[in-house]
Amino acid sequence: MGDIDIIMKGSIDMHLHHGPDPRVERRADALQVARQAEEAGMRAIVLKSHEYPTAPVAYIINQIVSNISIFGSICLDHEVGGLNIHALEASAKLGAKVVWMPTFTSANDRKLIGKSNDGISILTSSGELLPVVDDILDIIKSYQMVLATGHLSESEVFALVERAVQKGVTRIVITHPLWPRGGARLGLNEQQRLANKGTFIEHCFGNTMPFPDRLDPMKIVEAVKYVGPEHCIITTDLGQAHNPTPAEGMRMAIATLLKCGLSKEDLEMMVKTNPDKLLGLGFEN
Repeated sequence: MGDIDIIMKGSIDMHLHHGPDPRVERRADALQVARQAEEAGMRAIVLKSHEYPTAPVAYIINQIVSNISIFGSICLDHEVGGLNIHALEASAKLGAKVVWMPTFTSANDRKLIGKSNDGISILTSSGELLPVVDDILDIIKSYQMVLATGHLSESEVFALVERAVQKGVTRIVITHPLWPRGGARLGLNEQQRLANKGTFIEHCFGNTMPFPDRLDPMKIVEAVKYVGPEHCIITTDLGQAHNPTPAEGMRMAIATLLKCGLSKEDLEMMVKTNPDKLLGLGFEN
């Protein structure tokens, strides 16, 4: 068994997409994605939808597959009522593991497409965190969920992380800071500052695909080496109809990043050890 297969076996993808989807065509539905990951020898995946909570879907699929753990999540976008503590707590009680702050309906992303009046910000006009953010963080801490920063702006990310750390939230992911088309788009120094606060920096291999982002994989390698693999995770963010399946994307990520200079040990830390800590699985790699 070669290094790629060794790293792939037991890997965890904390960010992938699936059908059904009310907005775009997906490569495979949630059950197909889970079965493909199981067949590839992966240990766990997190189902992500921008439009609906996925914990019930994960619950059902876990009754069907047997050699992989499927986890649900929720994005606090307009489709679930935005910064909606009631929807969040319901998902938490159903076993959702990851909470993404607003993504495509964030004020940050909406401004990028010229729609600045209908996006969700977590800050007041004077730059203070909205009171509801404290309630959200309390739920995340209570249910030991993972806080992911979504597509918030840089100022929102830093304000959120600062408050989360103050409140004792220990599982925090900085969502794809290298994504060229949205989100916080953080530089190396900013990533390092956030990692120093105990967060994990997420690098999505899907951003390297030919359409539309074409991120140079060496940018991921540069960021990992700058911040340290102990502070990073590798995910796919795949599931689009024009891209590889998430399971194949994880294999491609491992193979490509090995070729680009990351070590087997670094990759195992980022696709096994660190996601394991975030999800609280407690298994041996």
